[in-house]
Amino acid sequence: MSWDEDSYPDEYGDERPARATGRAAGWQVARRVLGYAGVVAGVVALAVGAVFAVSVAGLAAKPAGFEAPPAKGASVALPPVILTPEHDEQLGGQVETDGESAGLPDSAVSDSTVSPVPQIDPEWMLRVAAATGIPERALSAYAFAHVAIAGEQPQCSLDWTTIAAIGSIESDHGSHGDSVLDANGYSWPAIIGRALDGNGVARIADTDGGVFDGDVTWDRAVGPMQFIPSTWAKWASDANGDGVADPNQIDDAALATARYLCAAGPMTSPEGWRAAVYSYNHDNDYVDKVARVANEFAAEVG
Repeated sequence: MSWDEDSYPDEYGDERPARATGRAAGWQVARRVLGYAGVVAGVVALAVGAVFAVSVAGLAAKPAGFEAPPAKGASVALPPVILTPEHDEQLGGQVETDGESAGLPDSAVSDSTVSPVPQIDPEWMLRVAAATGIPERALSAYAFAHVAIAGEQPQCSLDWTTIAAIGSIESDHGSHGDSVLDANGYSWPAIIGRALDGNGVARIADTDGGVFDGDVTWDRAVGPMQFIPSTWAKWASDANGDGVADPNQIDDAALATARYLCAAGPMTSPEGWRAAVYSYNHDNDYVDKVARVANEFAAEVG
């Protein structure tokens, strides 16, 4: 198809009118410039209006507005603790022969000593586990970590919802994949991350001789809170009092997580809270996700 010299096709193949020349062309250019200016002014006005709506009208906090991720996890009360007696059964009582003690020290034949042992209130455990869906065995680890860190570092203001949110994201509370969290706080099979060999992940050569992750070449994240052995070496904690600090054991891992987070500083402000969680995983999307999950747990328990 041929076109006149003073005409040209539009995007649909139809012939447009011939171009104007001289004064008419000048008026066309002027009108076009004014039209563009109007469009630009309209866009600027819309942008200013949107900023005003978010900043002044508060639409960011409304479901229909520009919803932003939560700034930080909500604060919740310290889990209630009760004290239960624990008997230190050395010999189970006195040992006597013909009415006399069998030549043992008085301390060995005295009645069993009784010492109070803290325990999370069972009623609280049942109620919170039912409301949040967190398994009781995992919840007890998060709650004890909250109580312990509140005693050690009260200025930190870390609570169990943040610890639980990390546990949920990292391992689904110790039940990632086919793993099951047992009564002793261990996941079977153990939760082991991919080799940190530098292929799309950090490159960290083995630091634990394969003791925790079973890999003597590369480090791997291990356990319900996914600690790297080299990090665990600094923050290892023995929360369950068995004499072993094990990242695969959820009580130990939860307390280590609490201490790790609080090392970043007080978590009383949004900035402090986010800085602490960011130190755990250098990813702002991760921080936002932890905030959302922690807030969900807080809302569910009221």
